[in-house]
This record gives sequence, C-alpha cells and structure tokens, in this order.
Amino acid sequence: MKNNETNGQPNRIEKSTVIKGDITSEADFRIDGTLEGTIVTSGKVVIGKDGLIKGAVSCTYADVEGKFTGKIDVKESLTLKSTSIVEGDVVIGKLIVESGATLNANCSMKSAADVKSIAGKREKTA
Repeated sequence: MKNNETNGQPNRIEKSTVIKGDITSEADFRIDGTLEGTIVTSGKVVIGKDGLIKGAVSCTYADVEGKFTGKIDVKESLTLKSTSIVEGDVVIGKLIVESGATLNANCSMKSAADVKSIAGKREKTA
C-alpha cells in the first residue's frame, strides 16, 4: 500500500469497528471493519478479507479482499482478490480480477481519452 499519510501509516478501520458516516481524506485507507457511508480519497482504499463497505467509494486505487456493496469509482486500477464480493456499480480505469472473485455489478471502464477529455474541460480561473 502506497502511504500518503505524513507519518507513513495508512488510516485503518479495525475488525471490531463499525463506522456510519462519510470520510474525506487525502490519505490511504485500510478497512478491516465495517463502513456504512462514503469514503472519498485521492489515495488507495484496501478492503481487507473481513472488511465490509456499504455505500460509495471514490479513490485512485482500490484492492478488495472483503465485501463491497454500492458504488465504487476508481480513477486508476481496481484489484479484486479471490475472496472479494463486489455488488453495485463500478466505474474504473483498469480492472484486475483473481480467480474466485465475485463481481455482480454494472461495470464501466474509463478510456484514456475519457480521462483526458474530462481534464481538458476544466475551467481556468485567474
């Protein structure tokens, strides 16, 4: 996991923790507990084997070993490990799926042209 946190450690939601709400951060996250809500980060999100997210995720990279239900938007690559279960809507740059992973989702892939065109349409301010 690439560490965006200044102290070199990603944020962690431990196995026995349940969070209901929204999280916004620039740092990486590892979810081994349960999150019901949204997480928005420019970093990486890892859902551990015992992790569960019900809600929405927007991030640059994501690895899923546990369960995700909702909408996930990954700018770069989404990796689904063999133990993962993903349900809902998935928007990705790249998809990497290990044998045994479960993907029951509406899936759309951004092309390089789509990413460039979105970046090119931003308004410039003085």
